[in-house]
Amino acid sequence: MDTLRKLPIGVQNFERLRRDGCLYVDKTALIYKLVNAGSYYFLSRPCRFGKSLLVSTLEAYFLGKKELFEGLALGELEKEWKARPVFHLDLNAQKYDAPESLEQVLNEHLVRWEKEYGADPSEVALSRRFQGVVRRACEQSGRRVAILVDEYDKPLLQTIGNEALQREFRETLKAFYGVMKSMDGCIRLGLLTGVTKFSKVSVFSDLNNLNDISMDESYAELCGITEAELRAGFGGYVERMARMNGLTLEETFARLKASYDGYHFAPSTAGLYNPFSLLNAFGKGRFGSYWFETGTPTYLVDLIRQNRYSLCRLAHEETGVETLDSIDPHHTDPVPVLYQSGYLTLKGFDPEFGLYTLGFPNREVEEGFMKFLVPYYTPVSLRESTFEISRFVKEIRTGDVDAFLRRLQGFLADTPYELARDQELHYQNVLFIVFKLVGLYVQAEYHTSQGRVDLVLQTADSVYVMDFKLDGTAEEALRQIEEKGYARPFAPDSRAVYKVGVNFSRKTRNIERWIVERQ
Repeated sequence: MDTLRKLPIGVQNFERLRRDGCLYVDKTALIYKLVNAGSYYFLSRPCRFGKSLLVSTLEAYFLGKKELFEGLALGELEKEWKARPVFHLDLNAQKYDAPESLEQVLNEHLVRWEKEYGADPSEVALSRRFQGVVRRACEQSGRRVAILVDEYDKPLLQTIGNEALQREFRETLKAFYGVMKSMDGCIRLGLLTGVTKFSKVSVFSDLNNLNDISMDESYAELCGITEAELRAGFGGYVERMARMNGLTLEETFARLKASYDGYHFAPSTAGLYNPFSLLNAFGKGRFGSYWFETGTPTYLVDLIRQNRYSLCRLAHEETGVETLDSIDPHHTDPVPVLYQSGYLTLKGFDPEFGLYTLGFPNREVEEGFMKFLVPYYTPVSLRESTFEISRFVKEIRTGDVDAFLRRLQGFLADTPYELARDQELHYQNVLFIVFKLVGLYVQAEYHTSQGRVDLVLQTADSVYVMDFKLDGTAEEALRQIEEKGYARPFAPDSRAVYKVGVNFSRKTRNIERWIVERQ
């Protein structure tokens, strides 16, 4: 078994990681390529995907800390180690809920830099002070500087829904980041990282010199862990996890892949594992939902509900690159936010029409997001959702359809007033959430069409073919199953096949009646 090196759980500082002897997946060949291929970059990746470690690694490189790169690709590739000034702006740790909160963070960074490179009393505005320190640092060192911005968009994300404050933050950041264009002669490399890319009237409107590599195939593996890197670097941890969970080595690899792999940031690229989830799984020795323990922003649910977005689309969303590329702060399409935040990922690409197919990257995201949505669409709390879903699954496995549908009535009860006028959409969304969660434990096929919801649930012993009618009758739903031949594919099946017709009532806002027939 491999010697188990220390896992860098929560470690985002490259120097600390290297000096503490932590396990490190070597991305430095790509970093060397990035530095030598251009000067200005933007990279969008989901939270907890290694952006901060990337920025910290670049900082160590530009500070000339050669000893930290011994044994790594960059240590061999770089022949001239030249230390240069580095301006590392980290916007991740602050809460941005007042106009002065952003100015305070920027001022704290500027005060520290001005202590090192001097200040000019005539430079009053934040952007002018930044220009001044960049110019003086370049003049004093005789070398062009590096500007590294981590989580550039944190102030903008935290003010979604507060247009006035977001506009104020945008104007401040637009001028501040504009230094990367106005001081080009003093800058060796500029990098902005974040979760989202805000477009049009945002901070990017003047920064047309930034190369957006977020969907660039050449840099797709800059953050995240590939299957090859997992097998080459984490063998000992996989073996330990296999023993702890009573699995074979290959069964463990398969579980890890299903749980944490599947992120794609460019067409035709290998899937990527979420590093935060993978490291925590190895650290604890169990398959948990670690990414979601860091918290899901409620603004995502607000966007989905405000736009009356059908959750059914999450399973097979299609969109163009212009939609995924950036977020317009004046519009609230949830699709680019869901993609850039990591809840959806690329599943396919149609080059003829330039259309991307999106879907959940893995089980951790699918299960975590569906559970997170439960309290927003049903009277069941997040804490109770796991218990309720387990009861659904047990009832289906034991063939107790009546108990299953009675429990479903409970999920549909107390439809929120603001959703009353969209009852059909609300029903479909609740059913999608429930059946997605149930489908993680039994095989579920779910689709919608105008005026109906069709569902097939399969267990080891039984098949349930269901049809749902809104303000129809259970008899009509059952007749549709027969007329459309929904159960026909299961005729040769040795399992028991049940046809279930269900009627919804607008008046009661719930399931009114159902009929179960065995084929």
